[in-house]
Amino acid sequence: MLQPKRTKYRKTHRGRLKWLAVKGSEIKFGDYAIKATTRGFITSRQIESARRAMTRFAKRWGKIWIRIFPDKAYTAKPLEVPMGWGKWSVEMYRAPVKPGRVLFEIGWVEPEVAREAFRLAAYKLPVKTKIVID
Repeated sequence: MLQPKRTKYRKTHRGRLKWLAVKGSEIKFGDYAIKATTRGFITSRQIESARRAMTRFAKRWGKIWIRIFPDKAYTAKPLEVPMGWGKWSVEMYRAPVKPGRVLFEIGWVEPEVAREAFRLAAYKLPVKTKIVID
């Protein structure tokens, strides 16, 4: 699964997902892309699950580019722990996603294959998406 090798500060603030995505909102590598239409956080497990679904359907014919990286730490306390005692350890890493952000790109495949691969991947993601053709 994707996660940073090293971070300068281990525990980060959650932050806010205001406005629309400016960076990473255009197709750069492939011919087809899947773009987020709502905002949210995508975990590294969800990214890996979507990537596997696309790769399985495309049968490794095309090339897939992952355009997001989970670099924001998410901390969680265990169940039935009283309040206080500071911030707990890092549970997982998440990628913040704004509307308009390109999540995945695929190239060197037929349009029908790309559309079906993105449909399967969209089921695995917590944000609403749309398919974009270059």
